[in-house]
Amino acid sequence: MALDEPKDTDNVFKVDGFEYIIDKELLERAKPVKVDFQGMGFKLDCGIDFGAGGGCSGCGTASTGCGS
Repeated sequence: MALDEPKDTDNVFKVDGFEYIIDKELLERAKPVKVDFQGMGFKLDCGIDFGAGGGCSGCGTASTGCGS
């Protein structure tokens, strides 16, 4: 996850006061995408199978995410 401005190639979702931006092609490959806030950060889950030790967020496993 990173701060970014929306582009023509992005989908924008507004949920609970947050604005989430994701590239349309990435969303098609990764859906479903789930973002949860867990105390110290956000946990990202998606439909891409990275195998053991990988996760959508790039900083944790699919089961632990960034916030754990």
